[in-house]
Amino acid sequence: MLRLYAAGSALTCDPVDQGLLNRGYRLSTTRGRYFLKHHFDPDTADPAAIERRHRATQRLADLGVPVAPPLAHREGRTVAVVGGHAYALHPWIDGRHRHGGQLTRGESARLGALLGAVHACLERVMPPKGRTRPATGPHPVKSADPAATFAVIDDLLAQVRRRRPADAFDELARHRLLERRALLEQHAERRPPRGGSVGWVHGDFHPFNLLYKGDAPAAIVDWDRLGVQPRAEEAVRAAAIFFVRPAGALDLPKVRAYARAYRRAAGATPSELAAAVHRVWWERLNDFWMLRWHYERGDTRADCQFPAASALVVWWTREYDAVCDAFVA
Repeated sequence: MLRLYAAGSALTCDPVDQGLLNRGYRLSTTRGRYFLKHHFDPDTADPAAIERRHRATQRLADLGVPVAPPLAHREGRTVAVVGGHAYALHPWIDGRHRHGGQLTRGESARLGALLGAVHACLERVMPPKGRTRPATGPHPVKSADPAATFAVIDDLLAQVRRRRPADAFDELARHRLLERRALLEQHAERRPPRGGSVGWVHGDFHPFNLLYKGDAPAAIVDWDRLGVQPRAEEAVRAAAIFFVRPAGALDLPKVRAYARAYRRAAGATPSELAAAVHRVWWERLNDFWMLRWHYERGDTRADCQFPAASALVVWWTREYDAVCDAFVA
């Protein structure tokens, strides 16, 4: 495959162990260093769709957004299909991932401005005829139904009870499931209605998809979830990942700096952010993807995220007004 890209001969090939849905490799060749991405997730691995996302990242790069567009091979394509699998070759970006705890307030504001610029630039480079939905209109996904969530909780509790002997993860899972059921019973009437402004979003903006060189963002990577979704919700969801502390609280001063910069750069209104805060809070209250991976799929890769993520839901419910204020003030 390297011959297809005229990328020289491989010297080393090392797996990149970060990322849950696709596989990546750091390649050193006689021509340089590259990132080889194996598009493994069946939901996003269609070669034509990958090519469309690649064209979008190139247009973003032309506007100055820090991305790492893939290389084209000798046939002019950016996707190579080998043995029925889709691959893309990107330049290697020297950089590191930084969590919100490693960012100053000023750097947190820079992060919000970056995501706001991504959303604003996507509206420029993605043609209206390419939309699957209008840029504004009804929310594309109904909010979670608490009745369905109660059924999921009961099923997961049954799976936890069958684990013998129970380990520390099982004990925490049981505690959080019972706690979450009580919270849902208390707040079931707060289910958000369908509605909200949508636009083009990255789709998966979090610390492992952003590389820094020094203090400056160097590249936003992994555009597999590029699509039309509520923009402000991506901003809130990203903040809840970047700025969650190990004990499950958000660093609200940094969130405030981030949100103000995002609103300016994206042209988002405080009311949009308030609605997004409510929607993402509800989404978190009803979501158990980490436990479903663990108990239904036997996949433990997300286990390390569960303690803070599950504690955040409880803290966010208790501090709801303060969280909302941090995003809109």
